[in-house]
Amino acid sequence: MPKVKYRYNAKTLSYEPAHTPIRVRVFRVLSFLATASVIGVIAVFIAFKYFGSPREKQLQRELDQMTLQFEVMEERLNHMSAVLSDLEQRDDNIYRTIFEAEPIPNEIRKAGFGGADRYKDLEGLSNSELLIRVTQRFDQLAKQMYIQSKSYDDVVKLAKSKETMLSSIPAIMPVSNKNLRHSPSGFGWRTHPIYKSAEFHPGMDFACPQGTEIYATGDGVVERADDKSQGYGNHVVINNGFGYQTLFAHMSKMAVTVGQKVKRGQLIGYVGSTGLSTAPHVHYEVHKNGERVNPINFYYNDLTPEEYQRLIEMSAQSSQSFD
Repeated sequence: MPKVKYRYNAKTLSYEPAHTPIRVRVFRVLSFLATASVIGVIAVFIAFKYFGSPREKQLQRELDQMTLQFEVMEERLNHMSAVLSDLEQRDDNIYRTIFEAEPIPNEIRKAGFGGADRYKDLEGLSNSELLIRVTQRFDQLAKQMYIQSKSYDDVVKLAKSKETMLSSIPAIMPVSNKNLRHSPSGFGWRTHPIYKSAEFHPGMDFACPQGTEIYATGDGVVERADDKSQGYGNHVVINNGFGYQTLFAHMSKMAVTVGQKVKRGQLIGYVGSTGLSTAPHVHYEVHKNGERVNPINFYYNDLTPEEYQRLIEMSAQSSQSFD
């Protein structure tokens, strides 16, 4: 049975049943519902903001685990990068040096990737910086490994052609010089025998009797055999490959023709005094990648260490060349 409420009527001095208007009842109900809604919204916001649902907690744990894995992966990438850098150093400074190949430029090994939008899909995430950094390291290592792999392919080819290279590099003197009876004039600044001025002498001169045999110092192909270069007289140029060329000048007679293949130790001409020369001798030059280098560094196949030292001393004593 509903509870009846009464109110005091001052006019009749008596208690009468109290009747609440409908609009007041509706207002009270609406106020209650509004207040409850506000409180519910606040409660839900606090719950989702600071507590999270079980599903959200599970997803957060998975995200934390993935972030940790990416950080571990980044550390491993750093280790791999250090190992790869060591391989690159060995490749440039040991393997390629042995086979006389040029090192790979650093700007090629470390070249970046073009395009500003390459990692755009990874932006805007809570851990975008880590994801982009790790992805960039993966891409960079992949490129470096590809370049290193190609470099090793080149080194393998060089190793297979090592025998050919060793036979092509100039490694003996251009004339038979047992007991070093043919005194040389060395590479460097010398007094010109005709002009009497100090000029750079780009080769070595071996004074020999007229008609002494001249030999190829390494395998190769005859590139020139003529007397059309000023001062050299009859001269032969051999392309030995691998960046090497050898020149033999002032011959009395040439024994090879252009395009002919020659072997180390093969007769290519005879000592003379043609061209700008003061006495019978052979002027001998070694070129490496287009630059003249000292031939004294290339006599290791037919001299003992003692003979080599003596040859160095003899070539340094001469102050005047023969051409």
